[in-house]
Amino acid sequence: MNVILIAAITADGYIARHSNDTVDWSLDLHLFKEQTMGYPVIMGSKTKKTLTLDLKGRNEIVVNRNDKPKTILNEIKADKCFIIGGGKTFTRFSTYLTHLYITIHPLIFGKGVALFPNLKREMDLTLIKMLPVQERENLYQFQYKINH
Repeated sequence: MNVILIAAITADGYIARHSNDTVDWSLDLHLFKEQTMGYPVIMGSKTKKTLTLDLKGRNEIVVNRNDKPKTILNEIKADKCFIIGGGKTFTRFSTYLTHLYITIHPLIFGKGVALFPNLKREMDLTLIKMLPVQERENLYQFQYKINH
């Protein structure tokens, strides 16, 4: 199964200003919806609380710090799933990731919630696609394969 981290980040690598932040990442929302529709999406409980809309058409799996990533992933009966946040959840599932889909937005926060807070290992990535975000000049989603 492909386990894909999908995230919008700032140019300095943050996904939010703080853990309760509701950042407006709407510039690529249609792409997020198109890619995740019909697939399981895994998120932490803090991320779930910051969502302003339900993710209709997707099986939402909300995890907490006591859930084991391998157990969660073993229960999924799909060819791929998406990890949608937040930073702690990205870090906890990092061992199982096969791909990263990252859209870098033209913002700088200076501080905040990092994409991978407290990551204890390096990741070797291969760029497989640079996808333009429709109707947004100079905004791209970078799709990477993680080399294990």
